[in-house]
Amino acid sequence: MKKKKCKICRRAGTKLFLKGDRCLSPKCAMVRRPYPPGKKGKRRPSPLSEYGRQLREKQKLKNWYNLRERQFRKYVKEVLSSHKKTSADSEEMLIKILESRLDNVVFVLGFASSRTQARQLVSHGHFLVNGRVVNIPSYQVKRGDVIALKPQSLKKNAFKDIMLKLKKQKIPSWLTLDLQKLEAKVIGEPSLKEASPPADISVIFEYYSR
Repeated sequence: MKKKKCKICRRAGTKLFLKGDRCLSPKCAMVRRPYPPGKKGKRRPSPLSEYGRQLREKQKLKNWYNLRERQFRKYVKEVLSSHKKTSADSEEMLIKILESRLDNVVFVLGFASSRTQARQLVSHGHFLVNGRVVNIPSYQVKRGDVIALKPQSLKKNAFKDIMLKLKKQKIPSWLTLDLQKLEAKVIGEPSLKEASPPADISVIFEYYSR
């Protein structure tokens, strides 16, 4: 599984931070082998067709947020069927949906080292939303919601030295974090500019509009 994740990044040609802290170390596959996987990987890559470019950007964003194809397609189709008139509005709407997922919020707050781990931690019921356990990674948080680590979960190895990790984390402007209570509050909405995903979202809409 670890090698598979590294190949995803190498094939995309950019770091997608699928393996947490390892992606920031010299052991990262994108540092050691910054070319596509396979025997012919070191050769100059062939130019991509328009379809190939759309597919690559779609794969980048899907893997960045650790989503299955069915989930990702559902989000894109939801945006495409909305009444937003400009591509800029559509891009903002898609990122708002993806960034507002509970597993993503857990990751950007610093409770998990990767979105994969965040998804697992949420599924195991380690987080509360407004005082209630929510174990659905796709749960959409909204302004005013309070996300907290369940007190009993502090004993788990996954949260060892969590205070030190959270102190180092840069929190998005639409969230606030109370280190003493280990809880965060949604005070705004995520934006495309701040999220800065490594993909050209406009061509992703073109891919699904075919």
